[in-house]
Amino acid sequence: MPLKIRPLEREDLRFVHDLDNNETVMHYWFEEPYEAFVELCDLYDKHIHDQSERRFVVERDGVSVGLVELVEINHLHRRAEFQIIIAPEHQGKGYAAPATVLAIEYAFFVLNLYKLFLVVDCDNPAALAVYRKLGFQDEGVLRHEFFVNGQYRDALRMAIFQPDFLAQRKVAEAAAPTPGGRARAKKSPPSPAGRKVKRH
Repeated sequence: MPLKIRPLEREDLRFVHDLDNNETVMHYWFEEPYEAFVELCDLYDKHIHDQSERRFVVERDGVSVGLVELVEINHLHRRAEFQIIIAPEHQGKGYAAPATVLAIEYAFFVLNLYKLFLVVDCDNPAALAVYRKLGFQDEGVLRHEFFVNGQYRDALRMAIFQPDFLAQRKVAEAAAPTPGGRARAKKSPPSPAGRKVKRH
């Protein structure tokens, strides 16, 4: 069964709390670990109607495997920041890429955003590989952006744009094999005696 995302609910807060109290996970989110559960509940109640963010649980066969978030949503400029956590026990299973695609689709197709950006640790090669494969492009290095284990570290800001995502999706769909196992053939242009070409 493929991955799916659904809105974060109050009953998911124990799962979120476990992630928030994992030092390794929070290292990659540039956040301080060990958040109190009551504090997390207060934050949930405070932001439940906040239209500047969308938070989702990533599920596989009914099991919560991670979180994806769209935060700092700006409807005027049509942009938002993307964040993702895959629970440590579910890492290495190939969930990050499809979960990211689901979040991108929500951002571009549901919210009609134009730009989705993220900030990632420069020393996280696995995440960088996933983002670049999906079409995120480097925007710039943020020097000494966060402090961990007694030292400042650099982060990379990356972004993907709605038109680019749509274009790469068309290319992928055109190259996808048909049920017969062959790639979809390009349609030949109509002859002068044929029907008029429809303008898009």
